[in-house]
Amino acid sequence: MTFVMTYSIPAQSWGKAVERFLGTGGPAPAGVKLVGRWHAAAGRHGFLLLEGDDANAVYRFATEWSDVCDLAVTPVLTDEQAAAVLKSMRK
Repeated sequence: MTFVMTYSIPAQSWGKAVERFLGTGGPAPAGVKLVGRWHAAAGRHGFLLLEGDDANAVYRFATEWSDVCDLAVTPVLTDEQAAAVLKSMRK
């Protein structure tokens, strides 16, 4: 499955979040592939594209950062995957 994880960093957490990211690089845990991470050019927010079949591992990743970031995780489909679902629903 593919997931989009969005994050925003409250002003009061900025320093702690920066230090953690610079110190660790923010790696994804086992079972999750970090496809990419994009940071807003002028803000404390961005998003990650993740792949994995273990929702527990995605949850683990989110909770590792939940003390310094506000996070949302959304499962997403490619055009091809969405089209297959839509075709299966035709009557």
